[in-house]
Amino acid sequence: MNIFKIFVLFLLVCGCVEQQQTPAANVSEKEDAFFDGMELTSIKEQHNNAIKGTQFINKETYTLQVTGMVNRSLNLTYEELLALPVADRFVRMDCVEGWGFDARWTGVTLNSIFNDSGLKPGAKNVIFYCDDGYSTSLELDYLRGKDIMLAYRLNNVTLPSERGFPLQLVAEGRYGYKWAKWVTHIEVTDQPYEGFWESRGYSNIAIVRER
Repeated sequence: MNIFKIFVLFLLVCGCVEQQQTPAANVSEKEDAFFDGMELTSIKEQHNNAIKGTQFINKETYTLQVTGMVNRSLNLTYEELLALPVADRFVRMDCVEGWGFDARWTGVTLNSIFNDSGLKPGAKNVIFYCDDGYSTSLELDYLRGKDIMLAYRLNNVTLPSERGFPLQLVAEGRYGYKWAKWVTHIEVTDQPYEGFWESRGYSNIAIVRER
């Protein structure tokens, strides 16, 4: 087996292209250590995977596109997202590699966004596209039933660029490769979709096994 094939096999096994140690939060904001009586993993201790390294997005020019099987396409600015009803929860993120962390996530639920866009009959899946070219999808029933959010704060500080600023999907109960970072576009569809890792053999459901 040549070196290239060995490298590709390694990527498929570990489920990441680049693992970064997330730096400490912005010193101008105080990071929470506890939330609802639960201890949080500090941001500097959270592992972080990315296929092309950290993306840096200007919040002044950023928009979140919402398209596909919706009644009204949206282009939401960062400020418009902040103005929507706020969700605030303790959620654990588990990576398929075996590590994970506990965090407080604050953001906007997809239900709030879909309430504004509307949904057409027959919609089944939602595709999340990211600034670095990454993509993944999740079932609409899961997103709505679990009231899944897009987070813009982590442990009560502004989501660091390394964690996916301005938005990271908080895919509760699903493995980390479903937690899309740097989300720029949401497409609602009636078709199945395999994202970056799913098209390379990873489960498209990605339900976390009980520990």
